[in-house]
Amino acid sequence: MLVVKEVQSRRDRKKFFGFPTKLYKDCPYYCPALLMDEKSEFDPKQNGAFAYAECRMWIAERDGKMVGRAAGVLNKAYNEKVGAKQLRFTRFDFIDDAEVVDALFAKVVEYAKELGMNEIIGPIGFSDLDKQGLVIEGFEEEDMYVTPYNYEYYVKHIERLGMTKKVDWLEFQITIPDQMNERLDRIAEMAIERYGYKVLRFKKIGDIKPYISEALQIMNEAFEKLFGVVWLSDKQLIDFSKLIMLVGNPDYVSVVQNKEGKIIGYSFMAPSITKAVRVSKGKLFPFGIFRILRDLKKSKTLDFYSIGVKPEYQNKGVNAILLREGLAGAIKNGMKFAETGPELETNVEVQSQWKAFEHRNHKRRRCYTYSLQ
Repeated sequence: MLVVKEVQSRRDRKKFFGFPTKLYKDCPYYCPALLMDEKSEFDPKQNGAFAYAECRMWIAERDGKMVGRAAGVLNKAYNEKVGAKQLRFTRFDFIDDAEVVDALFAKVVEYAKELGMNEIIGPIGFSDLDKQGLVIEGFEEEDMYVTPYNYEYYVKHIERLGMTKKVDWLEFQITIPDQMNERLDRIAEMAIERYGYKVLRFKKIGDIKPYISEALQIMNEAFEKLFGVVWLSDKQLIDFSKLIMLVGNPDYVSVVQNKEGKIIGYSFMAPSITKAVRVSKGKLFPFGIFRILRDLKKSKTLDFYSIGVKPEYQNKGVNAILLREGLAGAIKNGMKFAETGPELETNVEVQSQWKAFEHRNHKRRRCYTYSLQ
């Protein structure tokens, strides 16, 4: 017998967060979230997004065995920003079973109607820092730590429910060259000479502390107009800065100032920790932290976590400087590949940057929409 119930007890929360590790235990491409981070994401006391959002969670069990989960998120700030009545769904994971999928989604629909919403979108989380998008191409590509993975059968069930495309994100794998790209280097130097930019380089990760708060404030300005994005709270930016301090390497963290000394751009990249987190099954302790530290030293794949430039300085060479700095670090440390992470398919300006390198568009993920009207 199939039973779907709302998550309320500590025991139910444990089942909710633990389910993906069991579902994907034999999948070599999946990278779990760190359990402590996932639990914090759904804790109103720890996730700053709850200042403008609310959430409900459900688990599905058949004869006492966990077979699926789902969560609904109301992002009131984004709805107000764009004049929408949307409920988001996230963490929608399930076995290949139509009854399970239908029962879980029915709870999401019920929640949306209770709130007076007229559209459901997803998978998309609380904010732009959260994992988003259903993989529709690239099922045999290794996942990034900051992105969600799903089996191919998810697409069949999601579309069977009547969901259609809202937006797509593309992901690229870039082959790191053996030497600096001459054109990129030339554009970066010309921008520095023309506009008087200053590039801040760091000897150790702790050296970025005096600049990190000002730098991360740029995230809100740089990404404001993108799909699904709302301004991040100070608490969310602080939490992101903690991630930088945990996995950051000074070779891959760059800050650009204008001639007045104001920060106008930043980049945060880091060696991939996918393998370490997968082997540790999302647990940081007792051995996960040591595996992560090992990957940070030995991984040959560089993950692009976030690159941001103040709007008034975009198309003025800042992006080229930030990419040049990251590429220099990658070449120095013998990196083989870089993963861009999700980019809106309409963001051709960003994607045009990869034409200077050997690259491939190896993943596509989708945000779906479901009308309640």
